[in-house]
Amino acid sequence: MRVARFRTDDAITFGIFDEAEHGGGEELVELVADPMVAGYETTGRRFRLDEVKLLAPVIPRSKIVCVGKNYQDHVDEMAGVTGIGGSAPEEPLLFLKPNTSVIGPDNAIVRPAISDRVEHEGELAVVIGAIAKDVPESEALKYAYGFTCANDVTARDLQISDGQWARAKGFDTFCPLGPVIETDLDLADLRVETRVNGEVRQSASTKDLIHSIPKIIAHASQAFTLLPGDVILTGTPAGVGRLEPGDTVEVEVQGIGVLRNTVS
Repeated sequence: MRVARFRTDDAITFGIFDEAEHGGGEELVELVADPMVAGYETTGRRFRLDEVKLLAPVIPRSKIVCVGKNYQDHVDEMAGVTGIGGSAPEEPLLFLKPNTSVIGPDNAIVRPAISDRVEHEGELAVVIGAIAKDVPESEALKYAYGFTCANDVTARDLQISDGQWARAKGFDTFCPLGPVIETDLDLADLRVETRVNGEVRQSASTKDLIHSIPKIIAHASQAFTLLPGDVILTGTPAGVGRLEPGDTVEVEVQGIGVLRNTVS
């Protein structure tokens, strides 16, 4: 099931995708409330996609947990970069982004004036659906509500100069999410692709993840109590690169859709 958060003329609301009643594609069926809280009861209202504005499908309740260096090819491309390089971590390498960094589809990524090197990092993201603390890896996926696309935008020059990652990855607009949450997804071999102005920059499969998604969820839950609505970014493959004003960056995850943002 694909779940969207969207703006109508009079409200911000949630919906699920369904075939249009009169043909011609899909419509959004409005839900009574956030389905993570209230389930899938509908109001009866239906909206054409051109009548609404899709928003970030979730605003994390408390945190965005990110995983660094989780594809070997990305580890290799960063090997010589000060403060980032090195071998693949034996356990998931975790860091946080604030929820103020979240934007939705078609919103602008704003390059901060203090950075000369802002880069894209396309990723698969997990949306947590239940309180999780010290969960075993074998049970971890039970705590995932669904999955979406993410862009772990990074001020690479500040990441290098700071020697740690919080500021470089935490600017406002540095965590685009969307366009929808897919609640039913086979994670074994999903294509993750990033394009800038139509040119493919990153392309890999989730089968190449160093640390699996259940392992990441379990590992994060050892440190942090994961709350419904929290988001986990699972790592980016090789091919990270600069974003310039006027660029359009797209992150596509197979089975979910395309997250598109402009750069200003």
